[in-house]
Amino acid sequence: MRSPIDDYLHQVLRDCRDDDAGDVMSGNRELERADPTSFGIALATVDGTVYTAGDADHEFSMQSIAKLPAYALALQDRGLDGVLDRVDTEPSGDAFNEISLEAETGRPRNALINAGAIAVHGMLDGDGATERVDRIVDLVSTLAGRKVSVDSEVHSSELASDDHNTALAYLLRSAGKLDYEPDEVVDGYAAQCAIKVSCRDLAVMGSILANGGLSTTTDDERLLDGRITRHLLSVMATCGMYDGSGSWMARVGIPAKSGVSGAILGVLPGQVGVAVWSPRLDEQGNSVRGVAVFERLSRDMELHMMHVAPSGLPALRSVEERDGTTVVEVQGDVRFAGAEIIATRACEGFSTGRVILDLTHVRVMDDAARGLLREVASRLEDDHDVRIEDPNELMDSGPDDRDTRNREK
Repeated sequence: MRSPIDDYLHQVLRDCRDDDAGDVMSGNRELERADPTSFGIALATVDGTVYTAGDADHEFSMQSIAKLPAYALALQDRGLDGVLDRVDTEPSGDAFNEISLEAETGRPRNALINAGAIAVHGMLDGDGATERVDRIVDLVSTLAGRKVSVDSEVHSSELASDDHNTALAYLLRSAGKLDYEPDEVVDGYAAQCAIKVSCRDLAVMGSILANGGLSTTTDDERLLDGRITRHLLSVMATCGMYDGSGSWMARVGIPAKSGVSGAILGVLPGQVGVAVWSPRLDEQGNSVRGVAVFERLSRDMELHMMHVAPSGLPALRSVEERDGTTVVEVQGDVRFAGAEIIATRACEGFSTGRVILDLTHVRVMDDAARGLLREVASRLEDDHDVRIEDPNELMDSGPDDRDTRNREK
């Protein structure tokens, strides 16, 4: 059975492709060459499943999204207090390349604007820019699950247009927030921005962050410290979309980080990592189509982080064969992530002719989960006799989050 999530992402891609507003990044000869029609989407779950649509495997430079792995390494090398001594965690309210330093301390407002990211790169352990960049590349490779590299042409192009960042580095050095030579730090920062990834890579990275730093493909292998992961997501939530972070969090509700190559990485803790790439940018430097896709996913799949399940029971209770029938028991409070697990199990197939989807132990179900489970049942009917046991009528159309306890009153 083909997953309905694959079809849904392709539909979203088709629906958002006609939006041709915005412009490709100017001022960098390599980024200016990007095909404005390029468009890819990837979604990776915490159970290791990846869904893609469009140009999801096309490589592009990470740009500002590379600030995240660099930040993680700085926290690892210096500890939180050491990093906070040089870079704050407050939203700047300014564009990504503004000079946003605290008047009293000389600290950049946060690590996700350029001034803060340059200070962060200068906190990494390593003998020179090359060694520091290699460490960032290694971490990205670990999180993405494949070896990545720096695009030398993008790196050179970054340096050719990096006068503003060089000025920021010298300002940071004069404020006592940079130990290394400014030119060396800017060289390393430009190289980290030039790391090549795809939407698939970013979504997989996002799923690791969503999973608290644990691998989603091996047995709970720790890839990133949980405290570092929590800190990254917190700063992404408040600062990741620059001067549009507040409206983004209210409207979309997914901690995210954008880059001027046209990529947006979003992480919904405990559920999914999402990445979109399309080069046309809005006035805030965010992908126009990327923003549209995230708004659509947040609305359709109810992925807003404030849309929280009141209990933590796993949605899939059991899958058992009984007298020639496969019984799939679902339980607890079912949101998109729980329904996706059931859809993934259905895609693996069942050996019996009859399948029962048992919702007896489900307490709450939202519209996103309800719609996905209906589609799963419909597709299973191509090869199986399917019955849904729904004593609490949760699959019926009705208010969101219908609670069985309320039905008993």
